[in-house]
Amino acid sequence: MNQLGSDIGAGCPSGLAPSEAPIMSDPSAFVRRVDGQNRLSLTVRGAKCGACINRIESAVNALPGIETARLNLSTGDLEIGWRGSLKAPRIVSAVSALGYGVSPRDDDRSVSDEQREERGLLIALGVAGFATANIMLLSVSVWAGIGEMGETTRTVLHGISGIIALPAIIFSGRVFFKSAWSVLKHGHANMDVPISLALIIAFCVSVSETLRGGEQAYFDASVMLLFFLLIGRFLDARVRRKAHSSARDLAAMAHRTVMRVDPDGKARSVRASDIAVGDRILLAPGERAVVDMRITQGESDIDESLVTGESLTRSAGPGMHLLAGAVNLSQPLTGTALAAASDSLLADIARMLDAGEQRRSTYRRIADRAVSLYVPFVHTSALLAFIGWLLAGMGVNEALLIGVSTLIITCPCALALAAPVTQVVAAGRLFRSGTFLKSGDALERIAQCDYIIFDKTGTLTLGTPQLSGNIPPEALEAAARLARASRHPLSRAIVDAAGTGPLASDVREFAGLGLEGTVQGKPARLGSSEWVGADGSSGERSSLWFSQEGEPPVRFQFEDHVLDDAAVTIGRLHSAGYGMEIVSGDRAETVARVAQTLGINHWSAAASPRDKVKRLEQLEAEGHRVLMVGDGLNDAGALALAHASLAPGGAMDISQSASDAVYSKGLSALPRLICVAKQARKVMLENFAFAAAYNLVAVPVAITGHATPLVAAIAMSASSILVSLNALRLNAMRENL
Repeated sequence: MNQLGSDIGAGCPSGLAPSEAPIMSDPSAFVRRVDGQNRLSLTVRGAKCGACINRIESAVNALPGIETARLNLSTGDLEIGWRGSLKAPRIVSAVSALGYGVSPRDDDRSVSDEQREERGLLIALGVAGFATANIMLLSVSVWAGIGEMGETTRTVLHGISGIIALPAIIFSGRVFFKSAWSVLKHGHANMDVPISLALIIAFCVSVSETLRGGEQAYFDASVMLLFFLLIGRFLDARVRRKAHSSARDLAAMAHRTVMRVDPDGKARSVRASDIAVGDRILLAPGERAVVDMRITQGESDIDESLVTGESLTRSAGPGMHLLAGAVNLSQPLTGTALAAASDSLLADIARMLDAGEQRRSTYRRIADRAVSLYVPFVHTSALLAFIGWLLAGMGVNEALLIGVSTLIITCPCALALAAPVTQVVAAGRLFRSGTFLKSGDALERIAQCDYIIFDKTGTLTLGTPQLSGNIPPEALEAAARLARASRHPLSRAIVDAAGTGPLASDVREFAGLGLEGTVQGKPARLGSSEWVGADGSSGERSSLWFSQEGEPPVRFQFEDHVLDDAAVTIGRLHSAGYGMEIVSGDRAETVARVAQTLGINHWSAAASPRDKVKRLEQLEAEGHRVLMVGDGLNDAGALALAHASLAPGGAMDISQSASDAVYSKGLSALPRLICVAKQARKVMLENFAFAAAYNLVAVPVAITGHATPLVAAIAMSASSILVSLNALRLNAMRENL
């Protein structure tokens, strides 16, 4: 009994019964041997909160030989590593004994399972909503006829309500019933246990009252409670599925094919996971590297903006390293794999995303904390009311009715609506201004942040080089004829400035140097200063030179311009007291220029994805709650691990998936989002305070036996309306950041 009671607070609701998941009789076939360690990947169903993570991981770690056991709440993936003679079925049994469904992981089925769960909840929600609407119509007739309606008419209306409620509670309530039963039969309990008891007892007492001709029946309240609970359950399932999308997006990038060169010299297309250290790899122009490699043959221009944030390309040749995620732009390259795909930069970022999802899944929202206090209070009050009236000499049926009345009149409609309705109103306001919220608890975490880290390229700047300075029109057009034959970012900038037009003849591209061709009958070159014979630094990466026979060389300079609204936005954030810095993978001189332009004192350059995460962890150790703003693959790990994160609308899909919100109308959306998040948190706390005050009044009314159907209906409806009206105040609040 003590274990059962202690597990109620630690448990969590489940959208599908854990027992629905298939349990393999012998999962040993799925065990892998890696570096002398046994590894097993399982899918766990029914885990919905941080307490579930602790319970499952503790049970597995208690087994002999276990070295690692890590559960990802948003994906349901449980990764286990062990040494020794421990058998896989014993691990599966340890998890299933807790009441959770468990089976070997099937990546192809995980997405469809999530969609099936979401669809099932939506159907259950629709059935409960339909039943609620129809029963409320009948209940209004009963309330309106109190004192005048005959007993027979009232009984008939209650009977019709019960006929509608029965299939709705059985069908829609199975979400909670199956979850409750699956843990009860293993000696545990979760939050679905008291919910199921309230639904069943309320329905049974209502049937009893209807059969004996009583005035009080609570079919409407029980079905309405079910409807509101399903709203929250559906939204939670939707958020969890969206959270998993970042890992799937990255997996899609990492699980590409690679052209491997066999010892006989033949090139074969193989899966990235089949590449071993030392394998020869052929990287064609336009192809993205999916494993880290060292170039052994060929020279080409490389775009590493995806992994380093560097906006300009670099020349790569024999002996140079190429990171997974880099794109080969011009010439074929042959290289040697430095690591397996599972140890590449992409895999490292995937592990950061996984750790970020796990960290956020343990975050307790205001609503979770309120429910953990509310439920024990209400159910204890209902039990004491029932026992107290029995001891006072009241009949069992009447005492049970008062106990159930306490449960029903304190139906957590206001509590259930306090957070969701505030989030919906705030999300709507932000959506109209170009910001899309992706996480259910994003507003709370954003409101708590006190320090902001910005990526540079694509976040504070446009992300693409643009031609600067005054270039003679005839030189621009002549250079554009060569540039139109290249995909180099600087060449594309010249084309953007010149517009559409003809192409030079006999164009050839030389990696690391530039282009050569014939423009209007004269030989011409576009590229580095040494390529065209100009007097300039060969190390310049933000300029190109154009020369044509008989004409002096012309220099083209490029800049990645700071966003128009960046300076104003940074100024507003400074005034609001936020600490800020830039952490970029770009060159030091470029980052320093942007930081100086915007008045940001702290910055760091040439930062790898791991460096960005280390800086986050350092700031968190100092007591800061960090808001990360970035757009590239190299930012994805930091976006996932930050306390809260944002990505612009032009960011990579992976970065958008890893972030809490996506904005599309410039950096000025950031102060607006922070302001709305703080206002929403204030309104949410007001709603919870009101819900608590409502229950302080409602519980005594119910315990003393004054909770008639009319009183219960008015009280529940009024509390829900007031909470909703308070949330709507968000639309009228002014930005004060």
